[in-house]
Amino acid sequence: MSLTDAQRERYARHLSLKEVGEAGQERLLSSRVLVVGAGGLGSAAIPYLAASGVGYITVADGDVVDITNLQRQVMHAGRVGMNKALSAAEFVGQLNPDVHIEPITHHLAPFEMDIVERFDAVLDCSDNFPTKFALNDACVLAGVPLFHASVLRFEGLALTVLPDAPCYRCVFPNMPPEGTIPSSSEVGIMGVVPALLGVVQATECIKHLLGLGCSLRGVLMHYDALTMRCEYVEVEKSRECPVCGEHPTITRILPERYEQ
Repeated sequence: MSLTDAQRERYARHLSLKEVGEAGQERLLSSRVLVVGAGGLGSAAIPYLAASGVGYITVADGDVVDITNLQRQVMHAGRVGMNKALSAAEFVGQLNPDVHIEPITHHLAPFEMDIVERFDAVLDCSDNFPTKFALNDACVLAGVPLFHASVLRFEGLALTVLPDAPCYRCVFPNMPPEGTIPSSSEVGIMGVVPALLGVVQATECIKHLLGLGCSLRGVLMHYDALTMRCEYVEVEKSRECPVCGEHPTITRILPERYEQ
């Protein structure tokens, strides 16, 4: 595909980057990205993916916008009571007409995880462990890049999972027992923290699609808003990892594996 004059004007700042140029922008416009979750993380990641010209974005979320969400999920302003995936689609439609946006208005279940095979990249913007582990396993098995983040209180984590790189289970082999990790509704969350981590996810995804720079491949990033420090911990591929180790026990997605 070739850029139109209108697109050359819209993406002029990208085109001025020799590392991007027209070829890179055309690559973004033909890319397909799945964002699972349109809450705090997704509310930050989705606008920048769309503004950057990622041409095909699918957003999956079964929640509706609640007034308590607006402390951090600024994408949903003015749409309290609307499904979050539909709200994201409405926002993107107003932001960038170049983007084909597909809303999935329910939470993806483990048996639906083969959907990742349709995409060039997946962003894990979910807020629960069954989805995070199922997404990791599905992306590793399908060889699809996964950009993970999680947040709580004043802190956040990010990890980029690429084929043949350490995966989420290399760091966290098993889901924690239900109730052992509190939710943001129980202990709170500083509104800007998911914004920062969501933008990290979008940045990592866009760089990957363009083939630019270094990534958080094999690096767990920890951000602490109270100290304004980022720590980077190198992680290695685990021989005992149940999905990408030497003798994997997870070779397909079984829904019962992700029950809590």
